[in-house]
Amino acid sequence: MRLLSAALAATFALAGCAGYQIDGAKPAVLQNVQTISVPMFRNDTLHPRAETIATSAAADALVRDGTYRLASTGDADAVLEGTIQEIDYVQIRSARFDTLRPLELQNTITLAWTLRDGADPNRVLASGTSTGSSRFFVDSNLQTARNSALPDALERAAEAMVSRIANGY
Repeated sequence: MRLLSAALAATFALAGCAGYQIDGAKPAVLQNVQTISVPMFRNDTLHPRAETIATSAAADALVRDGTYRLASTGDADAVLEGTIQEIDYVQIRSARFDTLRPLELQNTITLAWTLRDGADPNRVLASGTSTGSSRFFVDSNLQTARNSALPDALERAAEAMVSRIANGY
């Protein structure tokens, strides 16, 4: 009886892992990609130095995810090209007696990205757009408040982008 109980317990314990793999679940088109290069992103907005923050956010998100390693452009299996398409600001809260004076804003950033084959740059492996947003309070200097909120929104957009590249969704 004990032997039968032990066998059933072992069977159920092993069956609980059915369908899971130790290796990641990369999209089928990216199975052979191990390394990705992240050159400087383009900036189609008027926000200064946003491309450097976006490039750093994308590289950091790839490192944190761990599915792919970073490499230089000549040695990489794929090249991730990105463009900051737009930065939108929406008023969340306004002053009590002056509705045109914002107290809290939300910025939403749209990144367009393309993952190209490292050996054949004309071959697109994946592409899409990702968005990220951040809320911030408006203080006496609006430009400083916007600059402070930008890295958080870009980090969220980069995480969404890397999730699509690493997991397919």
